[in-house]
Amino acid sequence: MKIDSKGNLILGTTVILITTLLLIAIFVFTTLNYIENENIDSGENDNFKYIVDDYSNNLEVLGRDSIEDACNKVYKTFKLLNSEDQIKKNLNKKLTKKNEEFEEKYDMKISSEVLSVEPTDSPWKVLFKVKLNMKKNSNRFYKIIEKNVSVEGLRDPLPVAKLSVASGIFIEGDKINYKNALTRYLKLRNLDSPFSYAFATSPLTIKKCPYDPYTHHGDPGVLKDCLKKGYFHESRDGSCYLCRLEGKGTCPHYGFEVFIQTHTPLTNDSISCSDHVVFHDHYTGEKIDKFDINSLILDSSHRKKYGLDKDDGQ
Repeated sequence: MKIDSKGNLILGTTVILITTLLLIAIFVFTTLNYIENENIDSGENDNFKYIVDDYSNNLEVLGRDSIEDACNKVYKTFKLLNSEDQIKKNLNKKLTKKNEEFEEKYDMKISSEVLSVEPTDSPWKVLFKVKLNMKKNSNRFYKIIEKNVSVEGLRDPLPVAKLSVASGIFIEGDKINYKNALTRYLKLRNLDSPFSYAFATSPLTIKKCPYDPYTHHGDPGVLKDCLKKGYFHESRDGSCYLCRLEGKGTCPHYGFEVFIQTHTPLTNDSISCSDHVVFHDHYTGEKIDKFDINSLILDSSHRKKYGLDKDDGQ
């Protein structure tokens, strides 16, 4: 039986229509499958990013804890010759534990290494550089992360690192009481009026002074408030926190200084009471107010820096 031209046309049209519908169905199926896979990948990427961010945020806390651990060693009479190396070791141990925790929790591989612990342009911050490699399925993260970690709120390690707990200094509230330790320290070095520093005190906790510029200390009541609250001050002559851990009274980095306050009726000249002067530079000063047993002993440059080169700054 022959199929006429009309039948050929109908058959051909039918074949073309079926083929077109099949192609459309394949295209739609492929598109939907692609969109579904993209959504899965996008979800995985978002989840991976969350894990990376979560881990990175832990670095600041763990870095601060590592600095504090180093300070605790100093307070337990451990001598730190290289504070940066000690803090690196502390943080690497903490990161190893954190890596195991994240691997178990998120089923991913993590490797990390603390590259450096460094002073910064701000004496209130320590810079951590950590090499981090994270992998989960097809997602990878490799980067050197930098975190600035605050030392505010930590204990000042310098007095203990310099004199040791065995010298007799002790913690009295939020102050360090030197008892007779500074008198012996100054006397051994044949420095002026060592007995002026009997039972001297200095702040225990690092707190940034809010009175800026520092010449405001010469305004009525400011110095009294500063001494009462135990504020620390930025200083190019003072030592940074990392060097304070090693017992260095001064260092090449941008550091800070704090007043070691005397409580003496003696009026003769003695060492100026900025801590880097007492522990390193050893130049003399005189009482701001000779009739006040709690008066600071300061040299002319420190008086000028703090606006105390007036008749009475306290």
